[in-house]
Formats: sequence, C-alpha cells, structure tokens
Amino acid sequence: MANNVLTLTKDNFEQEVLQSDKPVLVDFWAPWCGPCRMVSPIVDELANEFDGKIKVGKVNVDEQGELAEKYRIMTIPTLMVFKGGNIVDTVIGARSKEEFSNMLNKHL
Repeated sequence: MANNVLTLTKDNFEQEVLQSDKPVLVDFWAPWCGPCRMVSPIVDELANEFDGKIKVGKVNVDEQGELAEKYRIMTIPTLMVFKGGNIVDTVIGARSKEEFSNMLNKHL
C-alpha cells in the first residue's frame, strides 16, 4: 500500500473521512477479490497524483464488517468519494485510472 493511503477502520473513519476538510476517496476491498487487486495499484497512483488535494483510504471489508454494513457494500471493489461527510460519488467494480481521475477531478 502506498504510504499516503490510509488504512481506514471503524475507529478512525469518522475523523479521517467524515470530518475531513478535503474530499476523500475510500476503496472498499478484500484481499481475496481479483478486481480489487486490479484496482489497488490504480488507487495507490491516484493517492500520489492527488496528494494534498484529496485523501485516499482503504477499508478491508473482511476486517471492517461494521463499515461495510453501514455503507451497504454488497459488491467489491466499491469506491466512494466523501465530501463534507457525505457520499458524493460511488463507483462499483474495476474501472480505468482515467475514469477514477475524472471522478475525483469533479469534486476538487
């Protein structure tokens, strides 16, 4: 995991995501999920490219069932953009880096 990608848990989610003054990209994933493994390096690259403009975090749904349930994660990978504590965008499934970049740029 890139060093500027947060590992999000139920203990830090509110502070890191809901109270963030920047948009936050949250990747809901699991280690056994093939498409998640395809998206993971893209998310790491986006974290570097958007460093300082957005925050990026990952939620392992196997370890953080409470968060997965709260945000009704039925399919992974699910990537959500939070802004001002609210979900402003959601993408389910693997996408190109360009699609994710465009989604993030809309919320800057």
